[in-house]
This record gives sequence, C-alpha cells and structure tokens, in this order.
Amino acid sequence: MVGCKGQSIKKPKTKPKIVNSKSIRAKNVSILNKEFVIKGLNDKSHKVWIYLPPNYDATSKKYPVIYMHDAQNLFDETTAAYGKEWNVDETLNELYKNTGKGFIVVGIENGGDKRIEEYTPWSHPKYGGGKGAIYVDFLVNELKPFIDKNYRTKFKAKHTAIIGSSLGGLISFYGGLKYPDVFGKIGALSTSFWFSNKVSTFAKQNGNEKNTKLYLLIGGDEGNTMLPDTEKMEKLLLNTGFSRENIKTKIVAKGQHNETFWSAEFLDTITYLYNL
Repeated sequence: MVGCKGQSIKKPKTKPKIVNSKSIRAKNVSILNKEFVIKGLNDKSHKVWIYLPPNYDATSKKYPVIYMHDAQNLFDETTAAYGKEWNVDETLNELYKNTGKGFIVVGIENGGDKRIEEYTPWSHPKYGGGKGAIYVDFLVNELKPFIDKNYRTKFKAKHTAIIGSSLGGLISFYGGLKYPDVFGKIGALSTSFWFSNKVSTFAKQNGNEKNTKLYLLIGGDEGNTMLPDTEKMEKLLLNTGFSRENIKTKIVAKGQHNETFWSAEFLDTITYLYNL
C-alpha cells in the first residue's frame, strides 16, 4: 500500500471471492448485483457494498449517506487486503442501538493493482497514478445518482460524507473540496498529502469553503512527514479561508498507518462530521 511516506509499497493481495459461510460482515451489509466499470479509468469491475441501518426495512425514513473507499477492508476480514477491517458495520450497529442514529454507507471496492491510479488526482514520478479525477467524477455523476434513486437517502451535501484513509484520504480530500455541493463532509484519515505537491495548489484554489466540514486524523507513528504534512495542510486551509469552526485535526500519538487505527477512530470521525 502506498500511504505512509518512507514505507515500501505493498500491492494488495488477490483475495478469494466472498463465501457467505465464512463472511463476518453484519447481516445488514450487502453487495450490489450491479458492478461498475468506470469509463476512462481502467478495465476493472468495481463491486459496491451497502450498509443499511438496522431498522431500514421497518421504516420509511431517509438517511444520511457516507461514501467510503477500499470497501474490501470496511466490513469483513475475509476480504480485507491486509487482514484487518474497519468494523464499520459493528460500529454503526452499536451506535444505532445506543442512540437511534442511522446511516447508509456506500463502500466502493478499489481496483487492486490499479488502486494507486484510482485514488490519486495527480501523478507521482515513482509511483505513477493520476486518474483520481475520473474516479471522483464517477462517484458524483454515476454512483451517487444510482444510490439516491434506489435507496432512501438524504441526498443534500450537508448529509453526505466522503471518508477514506491513506490514498483514500487523499481522494476524499480532493473529492470533497472539488464538489462541495455534493459532499458536505470530508473524513481524511492518515492522508497521503506527500504524494504530490500539487495538492497545496489545489487546496489554495478550493479551500475557502464555509459550509464543508473537514476531519483530519493523523497518528504519531505514521512516518516522518505525515504529521507535519497534515498540520501544514490545516494551516494552509485556514489561511485560504476555510471555516475554522468546520475543521478539526486529531493527532493520536501512537497511531499507526493501518486498519486497526482507522477502525478505532471511525466513530470519532463521524461523531465530529455529523455532530453526534
């Protein structure tokens, strides 16, 4: 995985298809029958996972929607590329049990060995990439309309989040700032701001948002540049005009660049973004 600067790249391992008898995802998580090949991106067929609130079928309520990347790692260890998952379903089921708050989560699988190009808006001289704009446009112009048509969603930007980690954090940051009228909430966890210097220019051009909420998470054990890069980005955004009351940076001293860290911090992420 490209993410923490200075670490070696690990290509996602090919995992077996989901076998229901072995799956540990919650019953209210499913995979769409429809798969998506994103025009202009690559020839990968992308599966989309859907988490629905426990009471979804028993009510006519509409729900806020969280769009997330790396769906293989969100709900089920049997499909997780690195052996650990985010436990998104367990976390949200417990939240619903305790508070009655419900969310729809749309998880898009990454393209395996094409993950870098999908989650990077700009190319890197060593790692390549640079097709992230196509991926984000797919989310906005094809996937979100499909979800809003087929599920009971609160479709306005103020109810819609985009959340990811590592390069998924980078593409969430990019997508949220590029389309503030679509994604009103951004969770950029352990974001790979180091991947391209162009992210600073992009932030200066698009970072004067007054309504978008942004949650930046970083761990102290993620590499030499990850923490200062995140702190610099927060400062740049504030100087650009991003609303101070709508940005939060959380630093976890012992946090590491892995799913265990992001799983532990997922509830805090949505708690801030949705004022839980």
